Amino acid sequence: MGAFEELISHQRQTEALVQIAGRLSWDSETMMPRGAAAQRSEEAGALHSVLHARRIDSRIGDWLEAAGAEALDQQGKAQLRHIRRSYERTQRVPGDLATALAKLTALSQGKWAEAREADDFAAFAPVLAEVVALRQEEGAALADGGDVYDAMLDDYEPGAKAADLESMFSTLRPGLIALREAALGGAAAPQVSGTFDAQTQMRLARQLAKICGYDMSRGRIDKAVHPFSSGSGDDVRITTRASDSDPFNCIYSTMHEAGHAIYEQSIDPAYALTPLGAGVSMGVHESQSRIVENQLGRSRAFTGWLYTQMRDAFGDFGIDGPDAFYAAVNSLHRGFIRTEADEVQYNLHILMRFDLERALVSGDLAPNDLEEAWNARFLRDFGYAVPSASQGCLQDVHWSVGLFGYFPTYSLGNVYAGCLSEALRQAVPDLDTQLEMGDMASAMAWLRENVQQHGGLYAPRELITRACGFEPTEAPLMNYLEKKFGALYSAG
Repeated sequence: MGAFEELISHQRQTEALVQIAGRLSWDSETMMPRGAAAQRSEEAGALHSVLHARRIDSRIGDWLEAAGAEALDQQGKAQLRHIRRSYERTQRVPGDLATALAKLTALSQGKWAEAREADDFAAFAPVLAEVVALRQEEGAALADGGDVYDAMLDDYEPGAKAADLESMFSTLRPGLIALREAALGGAAAPQVSGTFDAQTQMRLARQLAKICGYDMSRGRIDKAVHPFSSGSGDDVRITTRASDSDPFNCIYSTMHEAGHAIYEQSIDPAYALTPLGAGVSMGVHESQSRIVENQLGRSRAFTGWLYTQMRDAFGDFGIDGPDAFYAAVNSLHRGFIRTEADEVQYNLHILMRFDLERALVSGDLAPNDLEEAWNARFLRDFGYAVPSASQGCLQDVHWSVGLFGYFPTYSLGNVYAGCLSEALRQAVPDLDTQLEMGDMASAMAWLRENVQQHGGLYAPRELITRACGFEPTEAPLMNYLEKKFGALYSAG
Protein backbone atom coordinates (compact mmCIF):
# COMPACT_ATOMS: atom_id res chain seq x y z
CA MET A 1 0.00 0.00 0.00
CA GLY A 2 1.40 3.39 -1.01
CA ALA A 3 1.59 6.45 1.21
CA PHE A 4 -1.53 8.00 -0.32
CA GLU A 5 -3.60 4.86 0.26
CA GLU A 6 -2.40 4.60 3.86
CA LEU A 7 -3.23 8.25 4.45
CA ILE A 8 -6.74 7.89 3.00
CA SER A 9 -7.35 4.72 5.04
CA HIS A 10 -6.42 6.61 8.21
CA GLN A 11 -8.57 9.55 7.15
CA ARG A 12 -11.63 7.39 6.46
CA GLN A 13 -11.61 6.16 10.05
CA THR A 14 -11.23 9.73 11.29
CA GLU A 15 -14.13 10.88 9.12
CA ALA A 16 -16.26 8.00 10.43
CA LEU A 17 -15.60 9.17 13.99
CA VAL A 18 -16.52 12.72 12.96
CA GLN A 19 -19.88 11.42 11.78
CA ILE A 20 -20.39 9.66 15.10
CA ALA A 21 -19.64 12.93 16.90
CA GLY A 22 -22.21 14.61 14.67
CA ARG A 23 -24.77 11.97 15.57
CA LEU A 24 -24.17 12.65 19.28
CA SER A 25 -24.77 16.34 18.63
CA TRP A 26 -27.95 15.56 16.65
CA ASP A 27 -29.20 13.43 19.53
CA SER A 28 -28.45 16.23 22.00
CA GLU A 29 -30.88 18.52 20.19
CA THR A 30 -33.60 15.98 19.40
CA MET A 31 -33.89 12.86 21.55
CA MET A 32 -31.50 13.14 24.50
CA PRO A 33 -33.13 13.45 27.94
CA ARG A 34 -32.27 16.74 29.62
CA GLY A 35 -30.67 14.97 32.58
CA ALA A 36 -28.05 13.38 30.32
CA ALA A 37 -26.28 16.66 29.52
CA ALA A 38 -23.37 16.22 31.94
CA GLN A 39 -22.68 12.67 30.78
CA ARG A 40 -22.96 13.71 27.13
CA SER A 41 -20.38 16.41 27.82
CA GLU A 42 -17.96 13.72 29.02
CA GLU A 43 -18.72 11.55 26.00
CA ALA A 44 -18.18 14.43 23.58
CA GLY A 45 -14.94 15.37 25.28
CA ALA A 46 -13.63 11.79 25.10
CA LEU A 47 -14.50 11.46 21.42
CA HIS A 48 -12.95 14.80 20.51
CA SER A 49 -9.82 13.85 22.41
CA VAL A 50 -9.53 10.74 20.24
CA LEU A 51 -10.19 12.80 17.10
CA HIS A 52 -7.58 15.38 18.04
CA ALA A 53 -4.97 12.65 18.58
CA ARG A 54 -5.78 11.09 15.21
CA ARG A 55 -5.55 14.46 13.45
CA ILE A 56 -2.06 15.20 14.80
CA ASP A 57 -0.73 11.64 14.35
CA SER A 58 2.92 12.08 13.33
CA ARG A 59 2.45 9.55 10.54
CA ILE A 60 0.22 12.03 8.72
CA GLY A 61 3.18 14.33 8.12
CA ASP A 62 5.23 11.43 6.74
CA TRP A 63 2.37 10.25 4.54
CA LEU A 64 1.77 13.76 3.21
CA GLU A 65 5.42 14.18 2.30
CA ALA A 66 5.63 10.79 0.58
CA ALA A 67 2.26 11.07 -1.14
CA GLY A 68 3.18 14.49 -2.50
CA ALA A 69 5.83 12.83 -4.61
CA GLU A 70 3.37 10.31 -6.06
CA ALA A 71 1.54 10.77 -9.36
CA LEU A 72 -1.95 11.80 -8.23
CA ASP A 73 -5.01 12.87 -10.20
CA GLN A 74 -7.07 15.99 -9.49
CA GLN A 75 -9.08 14.26 -6.77
CA GLY A 76 -5.96 12.93 -5.08
CA LYS A 77 -4.33 16.35 -5.03
CA ALA A 78 -7.51 17.86 -3.58
CA GLN A 79 -7.56 15.21 -0.85
CA LEU A 80 -3.99 16.10 0.08
CA ARG A 81 -4.85 19.81 0.15
CA HIS A 82 -7.64 19.26 2.65
CA ILE A 83 -5.73 16.82 4.83
CA ARG A 84 -2.63 19.03 4.94
CA ARG A 85 -4.71 22.06 5.90
CA SER A 86 -6.46 20.14 8.69
CA TYR A 87 -3.19 18.63 9.93
CA GLU A 88 -1.39 21.95 10.09
CA ARG A 89 -4.30 23.70 11.82
CA THR A 90 -4.90 20.93 14.33
CA GLN A 91 -1.22 20.78 15.29
CA ARG A 92 -1.44 24.36 16.47
CA VAL A 93 -4.15 23.57 19.05
CA PRO A 94 -3.07 21.77 22.25
CA GLY A 95 -4.97 18.54 22.83
CA ASP A 96 -6.14 19.52 26.30
CA LEU A 97 -7.61 22.74 24.88
CA ALA A 98 -9.49 20.84 22.15
CA THR A 99 -10.89 18.44 24.75
CA ALA A 100 -11.85 21.27 27.12
CA LEU A 101 -13.69 23.07 24.32
CA ALA A 102 -15.62 19.96 23.33
CA LYS A 103 -16.69 19.30 26.92
CA LEU A 104 -17.57 22.93 27.62
CA THR A 105 -19.62 23.47 24.47
CA ALA A 106 -21.56 20.24 25.03
CA LEU A 107 -22.47 21.55 28.50
CA SER A 108 -22.96 25.15 27.38
CA GLN A 109 -25.57 24.15 24.82
CA GLY A 110 -27.79 22.84 27.60
CA LYS A 111 -27.21 25.97 29.68
CA TRP A 112 -28.17 28.10 26.68
CA ALA A 113 -31.40 26.13 26.15
CA GLU A 114 -32.36 26.56 29.81
CA ALA A 115 -31.55 30.28 29.79
CA ARG A 116 -33.45 30.77 26.56
CA GLU A 117 -36.51 29.04 27.98
CA ALA A 118 -36.28 31.13 31.16
CA ASP A 119 -35.56 34.36 29.24
CA ASP A 120 -32.54 34.89 31.48
CA PHE A 121 -29.32 36.06 29.81
CA ALA A 122 -27.60 36.52 33.17
CA ALA A 123 -27.88 32.77 33.78
CA PHE A 124 -26.03 32.07 30.53
CA ALA A 125 -23.45 34.88 30.64
CA PRO A 126 -20.87 33.08 32.83
CA VAL A 127 -20.68 30.01 30.59
CA LEU A 128 -20.63 32.22 27.49
CA ALA A 129 -17.62 34.00 28.96
CA GLU A 130 -15.89 30.64 29.37
CA VAL A 131 -16.67 29.67 25.77
CA VAL A 132 -15.39 32.99 24.44
CA ALA A 133 -12.19 32.70 26.48
CA LEU A 134 -11.42 29.19 25.21
CA ARG A 135 -12.25 30.12 21.63
CA GLN A 136 -10.00 33.19 21.90
CA GLU A 137 -7.21 30.91 23.10
CA GLU A 138 -7.85 28.46 20.27
CA GLY A 139 -8.13 31.26 17.71
CA ALA A 140 -4.81 32.75 18.80
CA ALA A 141 -3.17 29.34 18.41
CA LEU A 142 -4.66 28.90 14.94
CA ALA A 143 -3.80 32.44 13.86
CA ASP A 144 -0.13 31.91 14.78
CA GLY A 145 0.44 35.66 14.93
CA GLY A 146 -2.21 36.57 12.34
CA ASP A 147 -5.76 37.85 12.75
CA VAL A 148 -7.64 35.74 15.31
CA TYR A 149 -11.09 36.27 13.80
CA ASP A 150 -9.80 35.36 10.32
CA ALA A 151 -8.47 32.12 11.80
CA MET A 152 -11.93 31.35 13.20
CA LEU A 153 -13.63 32.29 9.94
CA ASP A 154 -11.33 29.91 8.08
CA ASP A 155 -12.95 26.99 9.91
CA TYR A 156 -16.19 27.63 8.03
CA GLU A 157 -15.19 29.49 4.87
CA PRO A 158 -11.61 28.55 3.89
CA GLY A 159 -9.75 31.46 2.38
CA ALA A 160 -12.25 34.13 3.41
CA LYS A 161 -11.09 37.27 5.21
CA ALA A 162 -13.14 39.46 7.52
CA ALA A 163 -11.99 42.62 5.72
CA ASP A 164 -13.34 41.33 2.40
CA LEU A 165 -16.64 40.34 3.98
CA GLU A 166 -16.91 43.69 5.71
CA SER A 167 -16.47 45.40 2.33
CA MET A 168 -19.16 43.21 0.75
CA PHE A 169 -21.54 43.71 3.65
CA SER A 170 -20.96 47.47 3.62
CA THR A 171 -22.04 47.47 -0.02
CA LEU A 172 -25.14 45.40 0.77
CA ARG A 173 -26.32 47.33 3.82
CA PRO A 174 -27.51 50.63 2.23
CA GLY A 175 -29.48 48.87 -0.49
CA LEU A 176 -31.11 46.51 1.99
CA ILE A 177 -32.10 49.34 4.31
CA ALA A 178 -33.49 51.45 1.45
CA LEU A 179 -35.49 48.52 0.08
CA ARG A 180 -36.82 47.66 3.53
CA GLU A 181 -37.91 51.22 4.26
CA ALA A 182 -39.66 51.55 0.92
CA ALA A 183 -41.40 48.20 1.23
CA LEU A 184 -42.50 48.68 4.84
CA GLY A 185 -43.98 52.00 3.78
CA GLY A 186 -46.25 50.24 1.28
CA ALA A 187 -49.46 48.28 1.75
CA ALA A 188 -49.34 45.46 4.27
CA ALA A 189 -49.28 41.94 2.87
CA PRO A 190 -52.15 39.55 3.66
CA GLN A 191 -51.64 37.16 6.56
CA VAL A 192 -52.73 33.58 7.16
CA SER A 193 -55.28 32.97 9.88
CA GLY A 194 -56.49 29.95 11.79
CA THR A 195 -54.96 27.03 13.66
CA PHE A 196 -52.68 24.67 11.76
CA ASP A 197 -52.44 21.11 13.03
CA ALA A 198 -48.80 20.18 13.74
CA GLN A 199 -49.07 16.64 12.36
CA THR A 200 -50.56 17.96 9.11
CA GLN A 201 -47.71 20.47 8.87
CA MET A 202 -45.19 17.67 9.31
CA ARG A 203 -46.84 15.59 6.58
CA LEU A 204 -46.65 18.55 4.23
CA ALA A 205 -43.05 19.16 5.28
CA ARG A 206 -42.09 15.61 4.33
CA GLN A 207 -43.83 15.99 0.97
CA LEU A 208 -41.94 19.22 0.28
CA ALA A 209 -38.59 17.72 1.30
CA LYS A 210 -39.13 14.89 -1.18
CA ILE A 211 -40.12 17.32 -3.93
CA CYS A 212 -36.88 19.19 -3.30
CA GLY A 213 -35.02 15.92 -3.82
CA TYR A 214 -34.40 14.78 -0.24
CA ASP A 215 -33.95 10.99 -0.11
CA MET A 216 -35.89 9.82 2.95
CA SER A 217 -34.38 6.35 2.69
CA ARG A 218 -31.08 7.98 3.72
CA GLY A 219 -32.50 10.58 6.06
CA ARG A 220 -35.22 11.53 8.51
CA ILE A 221 -37.08 14.62 9.71
CA ASP A 222 -37.47 15.39 13.40
CA LYS A 223 -38.34 18.43 15.50
CA ALA A 224 -35.86 20.69 17.27
CA VAL A 225 -35.89 24.13 18.93
CA HIS A 226 -33.43 25.36 16.31
CA PRO A 227 -33.80 23.59 12.91
CA PHE A 228 -30.58 22.13 11.54
CA SER A 229 -29.11 19.53 9.19
CA SER A 230 -26.62 16.86 10.25
CA GLY A 231 -24.59 14.10 8.61
CA SER A 232 -23.26 13.19 5.20
CA GLY A 233 -23.43 10.48 2.55
CA ASP A 234 -26.01 7.85 3.40
CA ASP A 235 -27.12 9.29 6.76
CA VAL A 236 -28.20 12.92 6.48
CA ARG A 237 -30.84 14.09 8.95
CA ILE A 238 -32.83 17.29 9.18
CA THR A 239 -35.00 18.91 11.81
CA THR A 240 -37.78 21.46 11.64
CA ARG A 241 -40.34 23.00 13.98
CA ALA A 242 -44.10 23.58 13.84
CA SER A 243 -46.16 26.51 15.11
CA ASP A 244 -49.94 26.12 15.25
CA SER A 245 -50.36 29.73 14.10
CA ASP A 246 -47.56 30.01 11.50
CA PRO A 247 -47.28 27.15 8.98
CA PHE A 248 -44.63 29.01 6.97
CA ASN A 249 -42.17 28.44 9.81
CA CYS A 250 -42.38 24.68 9.34
CA ILE A 251 -42.60 24.79 5.53
CA TYR A 252 -39.61 27.01 4.89
CA SER A 253 -37.46 25.70 7.73
CA THR A 254 -37.92 22.26 6.19
CA MET A 255 -37.09 23.44 2.66
CA HIS A 256 -34.06 25.31 3.98
CA GLU A 257 -32.67 22.29 5.83
CA ALA A 258 -33.56 20.01 2.92
CA GLY A 259 -31.33 22.20 0.73
CA HIS A 260 -28.43 21.53 3.10
CA ALA A 261 -29.18 17.82 3.29
CA ILE A 262 -29.58 17.34 -0.45
CA TYR A 263 -26.14 18.87 -0.96
CA GLU A 264 -24.62 16.21 1.30
CA GLN A 265 -26.65 13.40 -0.27
CA SER A 266 -25.63 14.48 -3.79
CA ILE A 267 -21.86 14.45 -3.35
CA ASP A 268 -20.07 11.86 -5.48
CA PRO A 269 -20.29 8.57 -3.51
CA ALA A 270 -16.64 7.90 -4.35
CA TYR A 271 -15.75 10.72 -1.92
CA ALA A 272 -17.63 9.19 1.03
CA LEU A 273 -15.78 9.39 4.37
CA THR A 274 -12.96 11.46 2.87
CA PRO A 275 -12.31 15.21 3.06
CA LEU A 276 -13.99 15.61 -0.33
CA GLY A 277 -17.16 13.92 0.93
CA ALA A 278 -18.70 16.99 2.56
CA GLY A 279 -19.79 20.46 1.52
CA VAL A 280 -16.74 22.59 0.75
CA SER A 281 -17.71 25.51 2.99
CA MET A 282 -20.59 26.86 5.01
CA GLY A 283 -21.07 29.70 2.52
CA VAL A 284 -21.56 27.23 -0.32
CA HIS A 285 -23.72 25.09 1.95
CA GLU A 286 -25.91 28.06 2.76
CA SER A 287 -26.24 28.88 -0.92
CA GLN A 288 -27.90 25.51 -1.46
CA SER A 289 -30.36 25.92 1.40
CA ARG A 290 -31.23 29.52 0.52
CA ILE A 291 -31.77 28.92 -3.19
CA VAL A 292 -34.15 26.07 -2.38
CA GLU A 293 -35.97 28.05 0.30
CA ASN A 294 -36.10 31.43 -1.41
CA GLN A 295 -35.36 31.71 -5.14
CA LEU A 296 -37.24 28.44 -5.79
CA GLY A 297 -39.53 27.92 -2.79
CA ARG A 298 -40.77 31.51 -2.46
CA SER A 299 -41.07 32.16 -6.20
CA ARG A 300 -44.43 33.16 -7.67
CA ALA A 301 -44.46 29.99 -9.74
CA PHE A 302 -43.87 27.56 -6.87
CA THR A 303 -46.09 29.35 -4.35
CA GLY A 304 -48.97 29.07 -6.83
CA TRP A 305 -48.61 25.28 -6.61
CA LEU A 306 -48.04 25.40 -2.84
CA TYR A 307 -51.23 27.41 -2.33
CA THR A 308 -53.27 24.49 -3.69
CA GLN A 309 -51.45 22.05 -1.40
CA MET A 310 -52.13 24.28 1.59
CA ARG A 311 -55.84 24.54 0.75
CA ASP A 312 -56.04 20.76 0.42
CA ALA A 313 -54.26 20.26 3.74
CA PHE A 314 -55.84 23.00 5.89
CA GLY A 315 -58.95 24.25 4.09
CA ASP A 316 -59.62 27.97 4.25
CA PHE A 317 -56.77 29.82 5.98
CA GLY A 318 -57.70 33.41 5.21
CA ILE A 319 -55.81 33.89 1.94
CA ASP A 320 -57.81 34.54 -1.20
CA GLY A 321 -55.96 33.17 -4.21
CA PRO A 322 -52.36 32.43 -5.28
CA ASP A 323 -51.36 36.07 -5.78
CA ALA A 324 -52.32 36.97 -2.23
CA PHE A 325 -50.60 33.79 -1.03
CA TYR A 326 -47.39 34.80 -2.83
CA ALA A 327 -47.52 38.17 -1.09
CA ALA A 328 -48.14 36.50 2.28
CA VAL A 329 -45.20 34.12 1.83
CA ASN A 330 -42.94 37.07 1.01
CA SER A 331 -44.30 39.46 3.60
CA LEU A 332 -41.90 42.06 4.95
CA HIS A 333 -42.61 42.39 8.61
CA ARG A 334 -41.27 43.62 11.90
CA GLY A 335 -39.71 40.83 13.91
CA PHE A 336 -36.84 39.81 16.14
CA ILE A 337 -36.00 36.24 15.10
CA ARG A 338 -33.33 35.74 12.45
CA THR A 339 -34.68 32.41 11.20
CA GLU A 340 -38.14 33.95 10.71
CA ALA A 341 -36.89 37.09 8.94
CA ASP A 342 -37.90 37.91 5.37
CA GLU A 343 -35.36 37.88 2.55
CA VAL A 344 -34.73 41.62 2.67
CA GLN A 345 -34.10 41.90 6.40
CA TYR A 346 -32.39 38.55 6.99
CA ASN A 347 -28.96 39.83 6.03
CA LEU A 348 -29.32 42.80 8.37
CA HIS A 349 -29.62 40.26 11.21
CA ILE A 350 -26.41 38.61 10.04
CA LEU A 351 -24.49 41.84 9.60
CA MET A 352 -25.33 42.76 13.20
CA ARG A 353 -24.09 39.40 14.52
CA PHE A 354 -20.94 39.66 12.41
CA ASP A 355 -20.00 42.93 14.08
CA LEU A 356 -20.92 41.78 17.59
CA GLU A 357 -19.00 38.52 17.46
CA ARG A 358 -15.91 40.26 16.09
CA ALA A 359 -16.12 42.58 19.09
CA LEU A 360 -16.43 39.59 21.44
CA VAL A 361 -13.44 37.85 19.88
CA SER A 362 -11.27 40.99 19.93
CA GLY A 363 -12.17 41.73 23.55
CA ASP A 364 -13.82 45.04 22.69
CA LEU A 365 -17.12 43.63 23.97
CA ALA A 366 -17.28 41.73 27.28
CA PRO A 367 -19.63 38.71 27.23
CA ASN A 368 -21.51 40.11 30.24
CA ASP A 369 -22.33 43.22 28.17
CA LEU A 370 -23.61 41.31 25.13
CA GLU A 371 -27.33 41.70 25.89
CA GLU A 372 -27.04 45.46 26.28
CA ALA A 373 -24.92 45.79 23.12
CA TRP A 374 -27.30 43.56 21.16
CA ASN A 375 -30.37 45.53 22.19
CA ALA A 376 -28.76 48.88 21.37
CA ARG A 377 -27.59 47.70 17.95
CA PHE A 378 -30.96 46.12 17.13
CA LEU A 379 -32.78 49.32 18.01
CA ARG A 380 -30.41 51.29 15.77
CA ASP A 381 -30.65 48.88 12.82
CA PHE A 382 -34.34 47.95 12.98
CA GLY A 383 -35.96 50.89 14.75
CA TYR A 384 -37.72 49.10 17.60
CA ALA A 385 -36.71 47.60 20.95
CA VAL A 386 -36.00 43.94 21.75
CA PRO A 387 -38.60 42.79 24.31
CA SER A 388 -36.76 39.79 25.80
CA ALA A 389 -33.49 37.86 25.76
CA SER A 390 -35.09 34.86 24.03
CA GLN A 391 -36.03 37.15 21.15
CA GLY A 392 -32.65 38.83 21.31
CA CYS A 393 -29.18 37.58 22.09
CA LEU A 394 -30.33 34.13 23.28
CA GLN A 395 -32.25 33.21 20.13
CA ASP A 396 -29.36 31.47 18.32
CA VAL A 397 -27.46 28.39 19.50
CA HIS A 398 -24.23 29.25 17.66
CA TRP A 399 -22.24 31.13 20.30
CA SER A 400 -23.15 28.62 23.00
CA VAL A 401 -21.31 25.92 21.03
CA GLY A 402 -18.41 28.17 20.08
CA LEU A 403 -19.29 28.80 16.45
CA PHE A 404 -17.56 32.17 16.11
CA GLY A 405 -16.94 33.00 12.45
CA TYR A 406 -20.00 31.02 11.34
CA PHE A 407 -22.62 33.79 11.09
CA PRO A 408 -21.12 35.72 8.14
CA THR A 409 -21.29 32.58 5.98
CA TYR A 410 -25.09 32.93 6.02
CA SER A 411 -24.94 36.22 4.13
CA LEU A 412 -22.14 34.96 1.93
CA GLY A 413 -24.41 32.02 1.12
CA ASN A 414 -27.17 34.44 0.11
CA VAL A 415 -24.71 36.19 -2.20
CA TYR A 416 -23.71 32.86 -3.75
CA ALA A 417 -27.38 31.88 -4.09
CA GLY A 418 -28.08 35.09 -5.98
CA CYS A 419 -25.31 34.26 -8.44
CA LEU A 420 -26.39 30.63 -8.82
CA SER A 421 -30.05 31.58 -9.34
CA GLU A 422 -29.09 33.92 -12.16
CA ALA A 423 -27.07 31.16 -13.85
CA LEU A 424 -29.77 28.54 -13.22
CA ARG A 425 -32.47 30.60 -14.92
CA GLN A 426 -30.26 31.02 -17.97
CA ALA A 427 -29.63 27.26 -18.08
CA VAL A 428 -33.29 26.28 -17.49
CA PRO A 429 -35.39 28.90 -19.35
CA ASP A 430 -38.70 27.12 -18.63
CA LEU A 431 -38.01 26.87 -14.91
CA ASP A 432 -41.17 28.73 -13.87
CA THR A 433 -43.36 26.42 -15.94
CA GLN A 434 -41.89 23.46 -14.05
CA LEU A 435 -42.20 25.15 -10.65
CA GLU A 436 -45.87 25.90 -11.32
CA MET A 437 -46.40 22.12 -11.29
CA GLY A 438 -44.41 21.64 -8.09
CA ASP A 439 -41.53 20.19 -10.09
CA MET A 440 -38.02 21.03 -8.90
CA ALA A 441 -36.27 18.16 -10.66
CA SER A 442 -34.51 20.22 -13.35
CA ALA A 443 -33.41 22.90 -10.91
CA MET A 444 -32.00 20.36 -8.47
CA ALA A 445 -30.32 18.42 -11.28
CA TRP A 446 -28.52 21.62 -12.35
CA LEU A 447 -27.39 22.30 -8.80
CA ARG A 448 -26.29 18.70 -8.37
CA GLU A 449 -24.26 18.74 -11.58
CA ASN A 450 -22.67 22.15 -11.15
CA VAL A 451 -22.22 22.42 -7.38
CA GLN A 452 -23.22 19.52 -5.19
CA GLN A 453 -21.56 16.46 -6.73
CA HIS A 454 -18.11 18.06 -6.42
CA GLY A 455 -18.10 18.11 -2.61
CA GLY A 456 -14.73 19.54 -1.55
CA LEU A 457 -13.01 19.12 -4.91
CA TYR A 458 -12.75 22.87 -5.60
CA ALA A 459 -12.16 25.87 -3.34
CA PRO A 460 -15.42 27.71 -2.47
CA ARG A 461 -15.12 30.76 -4.73
CA GLU A 462 -13.70 28.63 -7.54
CA LEU A 463 -16.70 26.29 -7.31
CA ILE A 464 -19.22 29.14 -7.54
CA THR A 465 -17.28 30.77 -10.38
CA ARG A 466 -17.21 27.50 -12.34
CA ALA A 467 -20.95 26.98 -11.81
CA CYS A 468 -21.98 30.54 -12.73
CA GLY A 469 -19.40 31.48 -15.33
CA PHE A 470 -18.51 34.66 -13.41
CA GLU A 471 -16.86 35.71 -10.16
CA PRO A 472 -19.39 35.96 -7.31
CA THR A 473 -20.49 39.45 -6.27
CA GLU A 474 -23.41 40.86 -4.29
CA ALA A 475 -24.99 42.44 -7.42
CA PRO A 476 -27.16 39.46 -8.52
CA LEU A 477 -28.62 39.15 -5.02
CA MET A 478 -29.54 42.83 -4.84
CA ASN A 479 -30.95 42.74 -8.39
CA TYR A 480 -33.14 39.78 -7.43
CA LEU A 481 -34.36 41.39 -4.21
CA GLU A 482 -35.07 44.78 -5.80
CA LYS A 483 -36.97 43.22 -8.70
CA LYS A 484 -39.01 40.88 -6.51
CA PHE A 485 -39.88 43.19 -3.63
CA GLY A 486 -40.07 46.27 -5.78
CA ALA A 487 -42.88 44.58 -7.69
CA LEU A 488 -44.57 43.23 -4.56
CA TYR A 489 -44.53 46.50 -2.66
CA SER A 490 -44.24 49.03 -5.52
CA ALA A 491 -40.96 50.02 -3.90
CA GLY A 492 -39.05 50.75 -7.06
